[in-house]
Amino acid sequence: MSEVFWLTSAALLTLTGMGWLALAMDVHWDQAMHQPAEAAARTRRLLRRLGALALPGGLLACLMADRPSMAVLVWLMLLGGSAVATALVLAWRPRLLARLWPLGA
Repeated sequence: MSEVFWLTSAALLTLTGMGWLALAMDVHWDQAMHQPAEAAARTRRLLRRLGALALPGGLLACLMADRPSMAVLVWLMLLGGSAVATALVLAWRPRLLARLWPLGA
């Protein structure tokens, strides 16, 4: 497949993974979903697992796009950018994160 496909997939996986990890936290779940975090304990455990799988999935996609030395560098940059993007969404529009988990609690 093309390099663009793999890099786009890596970017989406890291961004989604960071969003899922953010939603797995009590405070961010309440900000985004407007539901008590206690009611969604099982959902948040699932989100934590999915986030933990999506981030290495981004690394695998980077490895498919380029040689390992460059792939790791791109992946680390994507992790940093995704973390900043997720923090900015939480600061200004936390309801946008709810779109990453439309099922709610």
